[in-house]
This record gives sequence, structure tokens and C-alpha cells, in this order.
Amino acid sequence: MLPPVPDTNPVTEEKVQLGRRLFYDKRLSVNGAGSCASCHHQRLAFTDGRSRAIGVTGELHSRSSMSLINVAYNTSYTWASRDVRTLEQQIAIPLFNEQPVELGLTGREESLIAELESNSTYASLFQRAFPKSPDPVSIDTVIKALASFVRSIIAADSAFDHLVYLDDRSAVSESAMRGMQLFFSDKLKCSACHEGQNLAGSQYLPGRSQEPAEFHNTGLYNVGDRNRYPEADPGLRMESGQSDDDGRFRAPGLRNIAITAPYMHDGSIATLSEVIDHYAAGGRSIQNGPNAGIGKANSNKSPLLAGFELASSEKDDLLSFLDSLTDYSVLDDPRFSKPQDD
Repeated sequence: MLPPVPDTNPVTEEKVQLGRRLFYDKRLSVNGAGSCASCHHQRLAFTDGRSRAIGVTGELHSRSSMSLINVAYNTSYTWASRDVRTLEQQIAIPLFNEQPVELGLTGREESLIAELESNSTYASLFQRAFPKSPDPVSIDTVIKALASFVRSIIAADSAFDHLVYLDDRSAVSESAMRGMQLFFSDKLKCSACHEGQNLAGSQYLPGRSQEPAEFHNTGLYNVGDRNRYPEADPGLRMESGQSDDDGRFRAPGLRNIAITAPYMHDGSIATLSEVIDHYAAGGRSIQNGPNAGIGKANSNKSPLLAGFELASSEKDDLLSFLDSLTDYSVLDDPRFSKPQDD
């Protein structure tokens, strides 16, 4: 199933190729120290392996870098925002955000465009990508080209895909089959937040009205037992200002999840095994330090997180299922790698 594409930015091969080059180009940072790819490594399913991202000026972010695989199907973007509903809106954030600084291009827009226009390769690529535009090299076309490239990063060749969409029952192990049954069971209720082709929250599902994004407090924190997440990142409350939005984040997609450690919005859980333990406990307890508190007692915690009991063999099965969501081909597909002539 092809993802939706906005009428204002139809995908073309020329845009995708331009966006691919821009994605890896460090000229798209204030100091030439990084690019989009600095936080989204192909071999790590377009994450960076860090607990929390680091901007080009060395600023440590409060959140981890999300995977870009299949985000073309999203109906909302970033970890916690009702307002960022398109990939074009999302692309602008790392380019121009100042709190925190990511690529840091605010105030450098004119010099960036002048630099791209003076480059003969880029001048030609922009002209081919936007042949009808009176101003083919602009911030608007940079964003549209990057969005087109990111939309092309589609993974659909995992063992799970072969089972579900090709009816190939030999594609997954018996352990993974049992794990899949657990994942979709009433006992665990994983699919209540992770459904559809991306096993995600907010996403495009054909034939269904596109519901507003849902956000969940998973009992990760309860600082001082005051029903609060750390003030450095209170989740959706940062945007809405509403106390009941404290600690609420979007459920990310689970494709290639086995290789995108560490986990959660702040990378505070190191392994998938520990993630399962967190949900089984119905929340996390932190005994010492500035974030100490009983997460499962957070009154904002989603009622879906009631906890559950899981035998060690069942946990192994669930981990096998999560591993079956990995599409290894996307990790070295040359269509998504840095152009060799760059």
C-alpha cells in the first residue's frame, strides 16, 4: 500500500534524488558540523543509537531521534505534538528549531540558498525537481525535496510482512508466531497502541477516517510522586499547557524496533527486554535521584497500562515477534544511502 502524498508536494524521482543529496549534506547546518543523516543513520533504521540526540552545536536534546522508516504513513509527527501533521512541517523543525538547536539554520536562510544556487550540481537538480517553479531554489523547495526523500524510505520486506501480506507461514519461527498472538492478545493489549501496517499509533489506514493522534502516559516517571514527568520534557503538556497532558507521548511505529535501541522518548530504557518488563510492571519505579518516584502510580498514566504476568518463555516469544518486524534490506538499500559522487 502506497502512503498518502499531499497535493502540494507530489513525489517525483527528481525530488527524491535531490532530497537524498540534501539529507546527507552538512551545508544544511549552521556550522557544517552535521546533516539530517547525523541523527538518522541508515544502518540504525534511521536513528542514531543515542539516548538523546545532540545538535550540531553540541546541545543535548531532551528526546531521542525517531526512526524515519515508514513515517510517510504518519498522521502526526514528533514525539508529542497535535499541531505537526505533515512531513513538510516536521522537516522544518530540525532545520530551524532554536530550543533546542538541531541544524541551526535560523537566520542563515539566504546564505544557504545562495550557496546552493552557486553549486552547478544543485542548480541542475533543483531545476529538474521543480521545473515549473519561478524560484526553484528556495527554503520551500529544500523542505519539499527532503520530505519527498523521507517519504520514499519504505520498509515492507520483514518476516512479518511475508507472513501477513504474502501468506508465507515459513517466514517466521514458531516462537515469533506465539509472540504475535501474545502481542495482539487481550492479556497484553500491545496492539491497543500499536496497530496497522506500522504497528504504530497515529497513522494512515485506508478506508478509515484519520482519527486525531493519540498520546499516552506510560508511567515512565512520577517525579516526587507528584504525577509529573521531568520538567525538561513533560511531553504533550509542553505544547498544550494542560496538566493532564503531562507525560503523554505518541506511540511510535515498531518496524525495525529490534535495532533502534535505546528506547522510549528519552532513551531511558536500554533494551527491548527491559521495555517489556516496564509494561509488565504497569510503570517504572525509580528509587533514587532527581526523578525518583513510582511511575505506575502516576494518575495521568494510561488505563491501558494495567500490567501483566509473563512467563520467561512467553517473553522470549514476544521478543522473537518484535525481531520479525525487522526489514534488513532497508538498512543498506543504496536508494537511501549517501550519493557516491557527493
